[in-house]
Amino acid sequence: MTDNDSGLAEVLDDSLTEEPRAGGDRELVHSALRLFEVLKAFRRDRPRMTLTEVAEATGLTRASARRFLLTLVHAGYAETDGKRFALTPRLLELGHAVMATSSVWDVARPILAALSEKLGESCYGAVLDGNEVLYVLHIPSARHLINVDLRVGSRTPAYCTSVGRVLLAGLTPAAAEGVLAASKPEARTPKTVTAKGKLLQAVDQARRQGWAMVDEELELGLRSLSVPLRGRGGVTVGAINICGPTSRVALEELRTTFLGEMLDAAARIQAAIE
Repeated sequence: MTDNDSGLAEVLDDSLTEEPRAGGDRELVHSALRLFEVLKAFRRDRPRMTLTEVAEATGLTRASARRFLLTLVHAGYAETDGKRFALTPRLLELGHAVMATSSVWDVARPILAALSEKLGESCYGAVLDGNEVLYVLHIPSARHLINVDLRVGSRTPAYCTSVGRVLLAGLTPAAAEGVLAASKPEARTPKTVTAKGKLLQAVDQARRQGWAMVDEELELGLRSLSVPLRGRGGVTVGAINICGPTSRVALEELRTTFLGEMLDAAARIQAAIE
């Protein structure tokens, strides 16, 4: 048996023999939950990690982290040069399978493509994942060679993005407050709002007006506008976003021309999915 096979066997043995955690669901496979934590440890700013770094990022022991990493290598979802580990493009197959079943984004794609062409800036579709925004659709601007450096699978903090605020506004006030409490806001730029009270006010404003705009809070030189997508019963199922550099997109243009077009696009998407 190879080292990789041994690692896979140990993980499987763990999942079959370990006792359920106190108060947990006895039907859960907790080793699988820890494997997901290992996957989430790899981020844009740390695409390649050592065993020690993975263990520190996940709170696992080095031995446990090694077994999970070897399992991912064995399955083809990770690779290693003997010192560092990295995820492989094979993981995209899982993301594509999810996207293929999502009628919301199937409907949204051509509408956002037309919107991007009309306004000349990149458009996105996103959902809330914990205290982060996960981008699930990206329509790059065809007019500009240099676009905002976000793509499908990218994540940004919810607290300092317009798309994050409209998604938080789709939660109950108590739930939104809980997400913000777990976010540990930090100043990404001198303009980033980090005070809990002001963030709650921004989310409440997004809830009341049905849209949110952020000016250079995530990144200097970047402005964005977002509106929610609502399904049956008014439940927020995602959000659409448009963003561009301050050198091209004026605040007043966002509030007028861009906002009107965004609200119209959201209405068309919602009408098609309800």
